Amino acid sequence: MTFQTDTAPLLEGVPHGFFGSSGGAHQFGFGGPGDGAEVRALRAAAADAILPGGQLAAPHQVHSPDVVTVTAAWDDSAEGRPVADAVVTATPGIVLGIVTADCGPILFADRAAGVVGAAHAGWRGAVDGVLENTIAAMEALGATRANIAAVLGPTIAQASYEVDAPFRAHFAPDAARFFAAAPDREGAPRWQFDLPGFIMARLAAAGLSKIADVGRDTFSHVARYHSHRRATKAGEANYGRQISMIALP
Repeated sequence: MTFQTDTAPLLEGVPHGFFGSSGGAHQFGFGGPGDGAEVRALRAAAADAILPGGQLAAPHQVHSPDVVTVTAAWDDSAEGRPVADAVVTATPGIVLGIVTADCGPILFADRAAGVVGAAHAGWRGAVDGVLENTIAAMEALGATRANIAAVLGPTIAQASYEVDAPFRAHFAPDAARFFAAAPDREGAPRWQFDLPGFIMARLAAAGLSKIADVGRDTFSHVARYHSHRRATKAGEANYGRQISMIALP
């Protein structure tokens, strides 16, 4: 099976990939359209593409700051997976995975310590500490902040993420830094939120110096990525998800 995958130079030598939709053909989320058995098979094939024979460990995501330390993979089915928004491991053979559809997928690796992680950071998870908690969980496995590399994958870009005043209020006193006025229109004021910039700032503030952003907008790259906001604007009943994966080499 051929996948549409982004990789990052900062994670070179570590099996990883940010999987796209392949023109809408690939949908990786159990909550998205399609048969659950087909989603499971697609996720398994993607994990095998990252690390032949690797076993996928992908949590049930709920926009939380919670992290699971993985020592053995679980059954990858729609029900029964651990509830969390980040996973870390120091165990070879496990492929960590998180799904997104505009939120930020972040892959982490400390090659020297042999520890990897994956986090799902929407605005709420990022505000509540999912990134910092992922780093702390990696440290508990022997990683060090000086050695952790973190890469933000395809995420909705600022120009595509228009929000209202109540949303902006969550980010005081940093609103001026991460919000730009939206184009003038009648009605209540609107702003454009820089989710990638906010995520990168949180990673830097957490003490990571090896950070990068692949710089791809899920909303505007229609043929490459699923987008919750794009589906909502189009009045679609459901939407697909990307998956991002990392494993120990």
